[in-house]
Parts: sequence; structure tokens; C-alpha cells
Amino acid sequence: MDDVSLSKKIAEAVRENGGRTFYVGGYVRDRLLSIDNKDVDIEVHGIEHDKLYQIISQFGEVKTFGDSFGIFSLKYHNIDIALPRSEENTGRGHRDFAIYVDPFIGYEKAARRRDFTINALMEDVLTGEILDYFDGRKDLEDRIIRHVDRDSFVEDPLRVLRAAQFSSRFEFAVAEETVELCRNIDLSVLSKERIEEELKKALLKSKKPSIFFDVLSKMDQLSYWFKEIEEIKNIEQDRSYHPEGDVYIHTMEVLDRCSMYRDLVEESYYFMMSGLCHDLGKITTTVEINGRIHAYGHEKEGVRIAGVFVHRISTNNSLLAYVKNMVYLHMKPNTMFNDHSKIKSSNKMFDEAKYPVDLIYLALADRGGDVEEVKAFLFDRYEIYKEYMARPFVKGEDLKKAGIEPCPDFHKYIAYARKLRLAGVEKNTALKQTLDYIKNHKDE
Repeated sequence: MDDVSLSKKIAEAVRENGGRTFYVGGYVRDRLLSIDNKDVDIEVHGIEHDKLYQIISQFGEVKTFGDSFGIFSLKYHNIDIALPRSEENTGRGHRDFAIYVDPFIGYEKAARRRDFTINALMEDVLTGEILDYFDGRKDLEDRIIRHVDRDSFVEDPLRVLRAAQFSSRFEFAVAEETVELCRNIDLSVLSKERIEEELKKALLKSKKPSIFFDVLSKMDQLSYWFKEIEEIKNIEQDRSYHPEGDVYIHTMEVLDRCSMYRDLVEESYYFMMSGLCHDLGKITTTVEINGRIHAYGHEKEGVRIAGVFVHRISTNNSLLAYVKNMVYLHMKPNTMFNDHSKIKSSNKMFDEAKYPVDLIYLALADRGGDVEEVKAFLFDRYEIYKEYMARPFVKGEDLKKAGIEPCPDFHKYIAYARKLRLAGVEKNTALKQTLDYIKNHKDE
């Protein structure tokens, strides 16, 4: 049984016991926007906790999320079943709430606890009637993100990020009164995990993830978690290479172009983060010399700055390593094309890259414009690199068989053999050259 059919079966059983069931939250919003949403959320009114558990148990194995939350799910189904609840703020953080389950709270009060009007819509599962206490349908039509309740909204700082994230995903404007409300909310109390969760949604679900940062900028909310993104604002670039304007504008354009490639790369989220971070080195390296703007070495300095930024919002070491690698290499593919560099050089570049295909697409996003010729050149070179790497090559065991004992310099010998491999030197010749190299450098 699919989840929608299951939700109707549950609603029928609830009705037989005197209750009423609604689709709620993002499921209703997305349905009205004709967006596919496989996560079904329903809310049951008029049924006590234990009775609801018994009803749901008829349809499969029930999983609970704590009695105080009143949330259930069914194994093997993407359906959440919740009782209406109220929340009382007990502190400054996102998790500092006392939650009270109340099956008889009433429809309007249940909807009032939602963050935005477009998420406060309730649709009767059986009749299709939509309850809209806060003009959410009009805001959907007008493409507006607007808070439901001023007092409850400010109690949860995460809603600032959610406003920006929804604005980015749906390309909706944020109501001016909501922007104003968000300006004075302290985001420092949030955990990095929650920040990253909203950022990830914006980067992976938006065609224009730049809107996320534009909205946060308008709210004056970049400075704590996204300090470096704020710092690249108004940093000038050489107009002959970057007619679009300052580093922030360029970065946002690159980020939006990255979204066109994210389904083609191996690590979509990491890739998007690299697009965001690729020019952070310009914060400290940008100078004007003889009337021209330069940012010499920004790719190297960017590794350090990107590291600080990523560490602030994530504990993911794989993400950190990926972004540092991409930031360091991001200029090389376009340079290879511009200079029509030798195969040895492009082989070395791809060998340095943890994800060569992802690097190509980052370079294309950075370049912009008509990139078909560049793309063809880089992928042709990548095929050559793969062909070279598939050939027989000198390994450590080959050196040992030739009488070279493991020693502190052994890794240098392997590195030299790898250079020959990247240059396309045939294995037997490479082994001879490596042994000559060892003989000439053994006493150094």
C-alpha cells in the first residue's frame, strides 16, 4: 500500500473513533505548488495518545519518537503521524522548548505554532477541505514567505535560516515584516549541525542558492555563521576578467551555475560548498597595483580561509578535505585550456584532484559563458589521464625486486616513479630511470 492510500486508511479509522486527520506542513504546500513530496505528514485531532497508537498498530509496526512529542511512524513507510502540540520556550536555543501534546487544542491553535503561513495549511485527508487560518494560500499565489505568529516566531532562531532556505528553494520573496523580525534574532545560540542542515537544503534543492545568502544579507544575518561570505562583499575584481562586479556577486553567480552541474558530480553537497568557497582567498590577497586589481595566490590562501569557514559550520572532515582540494585547484583547469598545456601538466592536475570530474565542473561554473569548447578539451584530457593511469607502472614491489630496500627516502622514489607514469613513460623504461634516480640521489 502506498503512503497516500495508507494515510486515508488511517484517517478512516480515526474518524470511526471520533477524530479527524489532516495533511499538514510541507506536504500540503508542495501539493499546491505541484511539487512531488514523498514524505507524507499527517496530524490527528480528537484522539488520545494511547488510542492513536492502537489505531496505527492495525497498519504495521509502529515507531515512536518519545511520548512527549506525540509523533509516530510506520516501518517501511515515509509517513509521519503526529498529535497536535504546543511548545513553551524555556531558553535561548533551538531545542530549548517544553512540548505539550494536546489532541484537543483546536485546529487554529495547532496551525498557529507553524513557522510560515505557507506551512500552516491543513488539508482534511478524507474530504480534501483546506483549513487556512493565516492566508497561506494567498501567500503561495503571491510567492511570499511570511511568519505566522510574531511572538512564537522569535522564540526559535532556526526560523531565520528556514526563511532564507524556503526563499531560495521556491524563489519566493520574504515579507518585509518577516525580514525586519529576523534582523534582531540571535543566531549564535544555534548548533552548527542545524545551520548546516538548512544550508544543505538551500544548496541542494535550489536552482538559485544565491538567494539564500542574499536573503540572509538583507536580514543582516551573515556575520556570525557566514562571516567570510559577508567579507567578500564589495571586494573589487579586475573588470577585464570579472565584468559582473565584486567577489560576492561573482561567487553567487558561480554558485547558481554550480547548481546546473550538481547532478553530474560525485559529491553534490561538497561540490556546492566548493563553489561557495572557491574565491574566499581574495579576502586577504586582493590588491591594486598600477591601477589593476590582482589577487595573487588567492587559491592557496583560500585553502586556509575555506578551512576556517567549513569547520565553523560542519564536523565533516571529508567535506573539509574535499573543499580544500577543490579551492586549491579551482583555477588550474581553465589555465590548462587557456595555455593549451601539455598532457603531462593536465595529468598532474587530475592526479592532484580528489574528484577530477567535479573539478572540471567547478572550473566551468567559475568560467561561465559558452564553455562547450573548454568542457570538450578538459574531458578529452581527463580521458587521456585515465588511459595513462590504466597502463602498467612501477610499484614499490618492483623496486624491492630490483634490490631497493625500504628506507626513509622510499616514498621519494615512488613519487619519482609516479611522475614518470604521469608523463606516459613505459614501465620498463620508467623502472630503469627510477633506479638511475635512486643511484644518483642515494647519498644526498
